[in-house]
Amino acid sequence: MKKSDRISAYVETLGAGSSPDFNPHYTGFFTCFNRGEYYEAHDVLEQLWLRTEGPDHAFFKGLIQIAGAFVHLQKQHLRPDHPKDGRRLRPAARLFALGVKNIAPFAPAHHRLDIAALIALCESHAAELIHADFTRNPWSPGHLPHLALSR
Repeated sequence: MKKSDRISAYVETLGAGSSPDFNPHYTGFFTCFNRGEYYEAHDVLEQLWLRTEGPDHAFFKGLIQIAGAFVHLQKQHLRPDHPKDGRRLRPAARLFALGVKNIAPFAPAHHRLDIAALIALCESHAAELIHADFTRNPWSPGHLPHLALSR
């Protein structure tokens, strides 16, 4: 089974197709993200991003980069002494910056997502990383960030 088929099948299990307003891969991204499944969120939205042209291409790319930043934080949290995972805080900060750069033109809101709030979340996490000179991870499994689409 191809990766795209596997991801599409996974999206169906998320119940993400319940919103007639959006592609199930877009809503599936938020389901995964809010569960702390950042790698899966990245994969789910990547399927849509690869097929998208125009302005939304950058928007989806930014969301994917932000999910990637959280993948780095999560992996570093789980294995801080691991030779590779222990060094993921700087790459996380870089991905937060890239993600913000890609979603900022869509502020204050786009596709019912509060862009300003997401930018604030990313900038806050990046600032914490930088302020601690990349020695302290601001992410913890007990306080997962939550992204919600407005109604």
